[in-house]
Amino acid sequence: MFRMTPNIVRNLVVRKSTRMYPVEVREPFAQVRGELFNDIERCIFCGTCEVKCPSQCIQVDKKACIWTCDPFACVFCGVCVDTCPAKSLYQKTKYRSPTGERIIISQQGQPRKKDKAKDRAGESGTPKGSGEEKADPGGDPAT
Repeated sequence: MFRMTPNIVRNLVVRKSTRMYPVEVREPFAQVRGELFNDIERCIFCGTCEVKCPSQCIQVDKKACIWTCDPFACVFCGVCVDTCPAKSLYQKTKYRSPTGERIIISQQGQPRKKDKAKDRAGESGTPKGSGEEKADPGGDPAT
């Protein structure tokens, strides 16, 4: 008991080494990987992020174009951000605020048409400027 007394007195006098986290927030480091976000307008719903995620917190429904993330399961490793072919995933430099309820992030996007279908439609259509011109109702094509 008497051997602990110097430690107790020293801990009462010296500055605290911890912070009161929700009240005092430390600035994040320069390249910290924080909260995960998806720019749903750029997402192509390929499912690469779902396959590569080590914590399996991402789910992609390709048919319904729904991207879902469980932030409580995310380990903020950044593998999904690095492997996204559309570069729609990014991480902010701040973490989410602490909360007592479980929140699931779900985003609905628009289905994307494949580029091959666009190319085929452009090739089979009539090129601009080469279409037939309509005749003048008066019958004089020169005017």
